[in-house]
Parts: sequence; structure tokens; C-alpha cells
Amino acid sequence: TKLILLDSLLQEIMFSTKCVPGRFKHILFSQSCSSIQANQQVQHFSAQTSVSSDYVTVEDKKIHFVKRGDGPHPLLFMPGALGTAMSDFSPQIENFDGSHFTIIGWDPPGYGKSQPPARDFKNFFRQDAEMAVKTMSNLGYDKFSLLGWSDGGITALISAASHPDKVNKLVVWGANAYIAQSDIEMIEKVADVSKWSDRMRKPMEDIYGSNFPSLWTAWCGAYQEYYAAGGDICREDLANITAPALVIHGMKDAMVAEEHIHFLHKNIARSRQVIWPEGKHNLHLKYKEEFNQMVQDFLLEE
Repeated sequence: TKLILLDSLLQEIMFSTKCVPGRFKHILFSQSCSSIQANQQVQHFSAQTSVSSDYVTVEDKKIHFVKRGDGPHPLLFMPGALGTAMSDFSPQIENFDGSHFTIIGWDPPGYGKSQPPARDFKNFFRQDAEMAVKTMSNLGYDKFSLLGWSDGGITALISAASHPDKVNKLVVWGANAYIAQSDIEMIEKVADVSKWSDRMRKPMEDIYGSNFPSLWTAWCGAYQEYYAAGGDICREDLANITAPALVIHGMKDAMVAEEHIHFLHKNIARSRQVIWPEGKHNLHLKYKEEFNQMVQDFLLEE
């Protein structure tokens, strides 16, 4: 999606890599990595089951979702701004172990194939958080884990805080509970899509057509409104998260400031922090095998 492409425009300075024991040599753990060592039960394969595509009605909206696997642990993948399940998470949805997990990815209301209606950015994080939980409930899942990237990570934080009884585990990366000045400065650099290259615009134009520029402008405007109102998105919600959480940050993320990973780790009681020294905003795509293994191991921990 657009954040994958924009990350290449906004590269920060180089960071040295610190190695840790085990297979995840690109990653710096805040705690002993022994608790996320490779779980031998998780296998690397993608052909276990195919990805299905369907719709579910939630309130008055038709929500598109994809599904793969039939394992006992339901997961919901929550995409970033203007993203869809398959544009943001194909390597995860296609390669997570379907014997352990039932893997679901949704297109939030107004994104991807969950349109119409048109996207409404008024209080959209909290609206999406409620709709995500209702989507899983309508699909028949009373308890599940949430995996959110970027805006989807913010939505996942709010969902986990608002419905602690429904969330088994939480994984977020490229996410933030508030908007800092540096975040707004990054957004302002890419606000005008007419200055983007054709290569950058094409993925979003393929999904949204001629509506992409106005949709992107509305998203940028929503962030600026949050910042003008003090920047808070869900700071106070974090104390209500009771699920074990894995919070991840790439040190070369050009879209989300480093300060956010430390704030999340400090304020989510049962959180584990992972910093990827060479990771960018799209670290789950570039380091998909390491990322998939690490996250599945965390999800399968007793």
C-alpha cells in the first residue's frame, strides 16, 4: 500500500545492527529472546489451504474479508491507512500455519472491497475498532487475537482496550497512541499526491481509481485534526489492555517516530517490545519469514 512506497521516500539515517542469539539475528529484543525462540510446531508452507474471499453484513455495512485455515486460534489482520487485507498482509495470510490458526483479514469500512459506503474519517479509529470486533462476532468468533499494522495497529489497540474479554493476544507494529510533531512533518511531506511518481500512485489508483486523491487528502486532514486537538488518539486506553501484547518497531521506519514503541511498551502492562534495527515501516514484508515465525511463536505461547 501507500505506506510501503512512502517509506522509501522518507528514509532516516542508518542504524547499526545488534545481533541476538537464535534465528532472529536482525532483531533487538527488550527482554530475553528465549521466550520467542522458534516453536518447532510452526512450519513454513503456503499451500495448506487456499485464501477465500467473502462478505459479512455488520450493522448497515457490507464488510469484505478473506479467510484461510481452520485452526483453533482465530486471528484478525487489520490493515493500515487505505490498505486492504491482501495488499497489506499477503505474506502473512498466505503463510501462517492454518492448522494452528484461522486467519482472517478485513477491509475496513470504506476501504478496498468494503465500499460503498465511502470512507468516513470522523472518529475513524474508534469506529473501526468497534466494527472489527463486531465483524469477528458476526463471523462466529467470541475470542480472537488481533494483528494490526500502522493505522490498523491503532485500531487494534483500541479494540483490545475496549473489549478485553474478547482479545486473546495482541500484536501491533508501526503503530502509535498519539501523534507527535515529527509524525505530522512526515505526513506533510507526502500529502500532495500530484507530486508522487506514477509508481507510487498506481497501487492506490488500482484500488480507488479517481477517488484516491480526495481519499488521501481526507486521511491527511484527519491526522492533522487529531494533532491540532492535542495529538491524543488512545493514550488512556492502553491501561485497559489486559491481553499479552507484542509491540514491534523498525528503527528505520520513516512514517512512525521511535518514541511511540517505548510509550506503548511502558503503558501496556503485559507487553513485550521488539525493535528491528534494520526494519522500515513495512518490515513484515521485507523480513516476512522472520516476522511470521516470531509472531506465530508468540501467539502459540501458553
